[in-house]
Amino acid sequence: MSRRRSIRAYIGLGANLGDPARTLATAVQAMDQLPRTVVRGVSRLYATTPWGVTEQPEFRNAVVGLDVDIGAQEPTDAALALLGRLKVLERDAGRRQRRRWGPRELDLDLLIFGRERISVERPPGARSIDADVDPAKAAKRLEVPHRDLGERLFVLAPLADLAPRLVPPGWSQTVGTRASVVAAAEPPGSVRVAGTWDPIRRSWRRASSR
Repeated sequence: MSRRRSIRAYIGLGANLGDPARTLATAVQAMDQLPRTVVRGVSRLYATTPWGVTEQPEFRNAVVGLDVDIGAQEPTDAALALLGRLKVLERDAGRRQRRRWGPRELDLDLLIFGRERISVERPPGARSIDADVDPAKAAKRLEVPHRDLGERLFVLAPLADLAPRLVPPGWSQTVGTRASVVAAAEPPGSVRVAGTWDPIRRSWRRASSR
C-alpha cells in the first residue's frame, strides 16, 4: 500500500500588468484545479510599491496556502513538480520574458513547503521564463524557504494573514513577528490592504477607502 502524505505549501502571487486582481484570482482558481492539490487559505490582497525597478505600476500581491498530496514522492521531487506546474500557470497567464524586477503579468513563487529545507538545481520545466534573458535566473536554484522571504514585506504581510505563528525552517522568529519588524523599517503605505478574499465569488472584494 503506497504512503499518502500531505504537505502545506505557501505560494506568493504578484502581478502589475493588465487587471492584476483578476489575474491573481484566476491563478488561485487554477491552483485549486491542480492534481492532488487543494487551496486551504487565501490572504488579503495587497497594493505594493515596486521592488528594485520603481518606475512601473504598483503591484498586487497575495499568498495562497495549499495542501499538496505528495503520496510516496520525496518532498524535494514533489516541490519541483509543484513549481513546474506553477510555471505553466504563469505562461498560461501571458507571462513574458522581462528584465529583473520589471513588470509582471503573473509571478508565482514557492515560499514554503512544509518543514522542508530545499536547495536544488531547477530542472528546465521549473525555471523562470526570464532565465534566457537574465543570467542570474538561469543559474538560480530552488531554495525553500524562499531566500528573500524574510526581507520582503509584500510577501510577509499576506503570509502573516494565513500563518502568523509559523516559524519557517531555519528561522528563529514567527512570520508575524518578522512581518512587524520589516514593516517598521518600510516607508508608510508601501504595502497596504487592497481587498479581502470572497470564497463564494472566488475573487477579492475591494477594501473600503475609509
